[in-house]
Amino acid sequence: MSYLYIFFTIIFTCYGQLVLKWRIPMHGELPKPIWTKLLHLLSLFFDPFILSGFLAAFIAALCYMSALTKLQLSHAYPFMGTTFGIVLIGSAIFFNEPINWPKVLGVLLIIGGIALGSQG
Repeated sequence: MSYLYIFFTIIFTCYGQLVLKWRIPMHGELPKPIWTKLLHLLSLFFDPFILSGFLAAFIAALCYMSALTKLQLSHAYPFMGTTFGIVLIGSAIFFNEPINWPKVLGVLLIIGGIALGSQG
C-alpha cells in the first residue's frame, strides 16, 4: 500500500506542475510594480484549474505522509525523482517543449540514482 501512496504522490505532483504551466501563461506576464505583482498573483487563485493544481499538491502531500508511515525517508524520497521524467515528457506532449540529449541524460541519471537509492 505504501508504494501506491508513492505512486499517487508522483501523479498528483506532476498534474499540479503541468496544470500550472498550462494556465498561468493565460493570465499574462507578471507585472513589475510590487503592488500590481501581488494582485496579479492573488488573481491566479480564482482560476479553477490553478486551484486544482494546488489541491493536487495538497493531496500529494497527504499521500506522501501516508507512505512515510511505513517507509523510511531514504527509501521513499528517491522515487520523487521520477517526477522529472514525467514532467519532461508531459511538457513535450502538452506544450511542445523540446526534449534534447542533456535533458534525457539528466533524467536517465536521476532514474539511475533512484534505482541505487531505493535499494534496501
